[in-house]
Amino acid sequence: MRIFDPHIHMTSRTTDDYERMAAAGVRAVVEPSFWLGQPRTSAASFTDYFDSLIGWEPFRAGQFGVRHFATVALNPKEANDPRCRPVLDLLPRYLDKDAVVAVGEIGYDSMTPEEDEAFAAQLALAVAYDLPALVHTPHRDKARGCERTLAVVAESGIDAGRVVVDHLNEVTVKLVRDSGCWLGFSIYPDTKMTPERMVELLREYGTERMLVNSAADWGRSDPLLTRATGEAMLSAGFSDDDVDQVLWRNPVEFYGQSGRLDLSDLDVAEKVDPQTGNSILRGGS
Repeated sequence: MRIFDPHIHMTSRTTDDYERMAAAGVRAVVEPSFWLGQPRTSAASFTDYFDSLIGWEPFRAGQFGVRHFATVALNPKEANDPRCRPVLDLLPRYLDKDAVVAVGEIGYDSMTPEEDEAFAAQLALAVAYDLPALVHTPHRDKARGCERTLAVVAESGIDAGRVVVDHLNEVTVKLVRDSGCWLGFSIYPDTKMTPERMVELLREYGTERMLVNSAADWGRSDPLLTRATGEAMLSAGFSDDDVDQVLWRNPVEFYGQSGRLDLSDLDVAEKVDPQTGNSILRGGS
């Protein structure tokens, strides 16, 4: 089983996690920039953080045979802090970097006017830099937050097929499915989504445009729940090909739209055509 975790915060994890992930079949990850758990006091701290995401963290991952990519953004929670707003002016410096495959996480935390402005501005950057967008839906009032998210996406002019709306559940899945956006699901020990619930959603809605991630961070989370979801799919009668589509080919297709997703030299033996975003299989398993 080959696994591409399309949303995981490895800055919060240990090298032991990388070792366990590699042993479980994780060969590539995307790390979105996010809130570190306490307020940042200036935009300069984001500069150090972004530099780490595109420099140190790929090196750390590579020691375990894991390819590391990143997304950068002013996250929704900190979009409300005036000390952090200058980050919007820093982003163009990073959106040209080879290891940056999307703008994210963007979207909503509390659905404030400040979040509206930051969300719209960063969708505009995604369009300007021809990058996909990773959108965070709020933890509270999910249905209203999702409706508002999809309205802003539609207003931005970005192609819906270049947007993944993440942290979905049974209440929001159909809204996003009907919009044409990609669907992201975070598998957690206690909250958000479980492997068993994910299997039921895959039965109902199919495997296309579905992204399964661990979103593992500094809270209670598990970077191996992508693997657990694949095993639950097999136990429920899904084929090996279905599992490969959800856990590998779908994230490759979505982030391949950036033109920057180089998976060469991995033991999965796959590369992405930068013109089409399609995978080029070169043998391997």
